[in-house]
Amino acid sequence: MISTYKILERSSDLDIAIVGMAGRFPGAKNINDFWHILQNGIESISFFSEQDLVSLNIEDTVLNDPNYVKAAPVLEDIEFFDARFFGFSPREAEVIDPQHRFFMECAWEALENAGYDPEKYEGLIGVYAGTSTNTYFFNNIYNNSNLNNISNTYALNKDFLTTNISYKLNLTGPSVGIQTYCSTSLVAVHLACKSLLDEECDMALAGGVAISVPQKSGYLYQEDGILSPDGHCRAFDAKAQGTIFGSGLGIVVLKRFKDAVTDGDCIHAVIKGSAINNDGSLKVSYTAPSVDGQAEVIVEALANAGVEADDISYIETHGTGTPTGDPVEIAALTKAFRTFTQKNGFCAIASVKPNIGHLDTAAGIASLIKTVLALKHKQIPPSLNFETPNPQIDFANSPFYVNTKLTDWKTNRTPRRAGVSSLGFGGTNAHIILEEAPEIKHCEESRPWQLLLLSAKTGSALESATANLVTYLKQHPDTNLANVAYTLQVGRRAFNYRRILVCQNVEDAITALETLEEKRVLTAYQEHREQPIIFMFSGQGSQYV
Repeated sequence: MISTYKILERSSDLDIAIVGMAGRFPGAKNINDFWHILQNGIESISFFSEQDLVSLNIEDTVLNDPNYVKAAPVLEDIEFFDARFFGFSPREAEVIDPQHRFFMECAWEALENAGYDPEKYEGLIGVYAGTSTNTYFFNNIYNNSNLNNISNTYALNKDFLTTNISYKLNLTGPSVGIQTYCSTSLVAVHLACKSLLDEECDMALAGGVAISVPQKSGYLYQEDGILSPDGHCRAFDAKAQGTIFGSGLGIVVLKRFKDAVTDGDCIHAVIKGSAINNDGSLKVSYTAPSVDGQAEVIVEALANAGVEADDISYIETHGTGTPTGDPVEIAALTKAFRTFTQKNGFCAIASVKPNIGHLDTAAGIASLIKTVLALKHKQIPPSLNFETPNPQIDFANSPFYVNTKLTDWKTNRTPRRAGVSSLGFGGTNAHIILEEAPEIKHCEESRPWQLLLLSAKTGSALESATANLVTYLKQHPDTNLANVAYTLQVGRRAFNYRRILVCQNVEDAITALETLEEKRVLTAYQEHREQPIIFMFSGQGSQYV
């Protein structure tokens, strides 16, 4: 481990730290579940029976069409929302786009994951994100006579995603909506990094969300189109015929690296550099990819990061599994890397889309979070559904190979580094260079006893918070309990339903919280109120004579 002083001395003023993450993906309700899917090579695509699709009132001619594919990557529980927590009435909540609902919940989760309460944080917090089309409005609101008299139309419009977050969480930094289709969320991360470096804000939330309603519905396959004929995505494979769109969202919390080190934040990974551009018009069509455009954005990102292509050992590709897109992407990557190196077969590539589908505006952030998790766990997850290379891709004479199994991410005395690509319909490309977080030596000395504080807005939420803490401590038995205590006290907002415990170690905390020993675990309801300080001068007691 390296001391904080040496880390600061070696770091660049342009480095950005990822200090918090939150996300929900098909088959994964949180980041830990997402890593489980990736690590175990799980394909989270749901396939439907005709009975599953009855409620959609699809015509029999469509349902029985051999080109109608009964599959989709599904996000669970989109009908639920903790409206009361964010101050919404039930009437307001039922008309809010699920994309806005989920993104708001994940924004709160991401800040908690970073260990910050926005009410206590003294700096400016910005929000950079984008959302997909509001299909909930067209399928649930528009034809519902009980809901069509809506006063707060901002709940329906995609333009208000970020500003609504800023309003509800009282965030006073820049609040910017991004729309570049598939590359939206990675462009949002790039712009958030620029905002931090320009000191427009001190912390930034960046990400994207895409939730299609109804989720459990199929699609019509068209030959030579972008969609898969069987519901499977086969990135870079000879059988690749298209992708499949799904629902999901992700958010990262960003800070200037030097600030994160100084503040003692948990750093998940470091953004060394990033770049965005557009293909322009020198390509076959508006939606067609461009070798030159993609290659240029990768070279620019490497230059901004101050990193050679030889130092990159993994690329999380856009990897849609389309016959045209995959060869163009590998040709662009090869062209970019050949600017720096002539070596072959040294850099692994993969795509998250065979796991969870193409998440539209959230595709880039899903790729970024996957790569951050790979860096943290020092493992490269498998790229699914790859057997035989696409004959139009010459992997043998390129720097790349498709990683098909869970692999230990080995390094030769240099930090693990990766690139993440996201390519949008319309030609807006984004590329980010990541580096694993340094192991920083912090003071391990602490008091023998620790005070753990929990609070929530309701009694049931307090029980859930207690269960979540127990689960976390069981999963991380070697965690520093003093750090846990500090985060619970400083990085969480105090609500009315409260619980405290004084304990000596992780095992002691787990036992006490599971049994809720009355003499040790104290639970109470405490309304927030101002408590003025009173100075008492009691004298010697003569006033009582």
